[in-house]
Amino acid sequence: MDDSSKEALMEEAPPRYSESPRPPCVPHELKSLLLLVALVVVALVVVNVTFLLLGLHLSESHAETVLRMTIHGLDGEGTPQQLAMSKKERTGTFAVRDGLNASAAVVYDYGKLLVGYRSWRQRACYITRVDKDNVPGLDAVTESFQRRQDEDKAVPLADRSILGTTINILCSAVPVFWA
Repeated sequence: MDDSSKEALMEEAPPRYSESPRPPCVPHELKSLLLLVALVVVALVVVNVTFLLLGLHLSESHAETVLRMTIHGLDGEGTPQQLAMSKKERTGTFAVRDGLNASAAVVYDYGKLLVGYRSWRQRACYITRVDKDNVPGLDAVTESFQRRQDEDKAVPLADRSILGTTINILCSAVPVFWA
């Protein structure tokens, strides 16, 4: 680069920048109105959210109540039994042992007067009718079902509509037999 071109650049004045135009002034009344509209919208959102949460709380308090507890034998002896009770479905569900390393579920359906049994080591469910005045105990029911599943003389259930919701869910993926 030669010295003459440097001098030509230095002699030129830098470009003049003009001030950027100012945005138009918003009148104070319009600012107040916009602020008021924003506050009203926020207040409506807060009120709607409050009512939605209140409705959710009320619906939860009226939802099905399930009681879960563990029952121990006398003086803490024996195997503890897990029980889940549904007041709405009128059922009691027990988790029981089925052999050495297996478990099963026993459902007492007091509304349909049925008892259902599903062992997790077999691909079948067994149900039986019970007398409302003489409901068998858990040990007797468990022993009876375990004996029946080994016999292979069970009659398949033709109509699942007689089953309550809890037993239907328990036995949804396996065949159901009368025991």
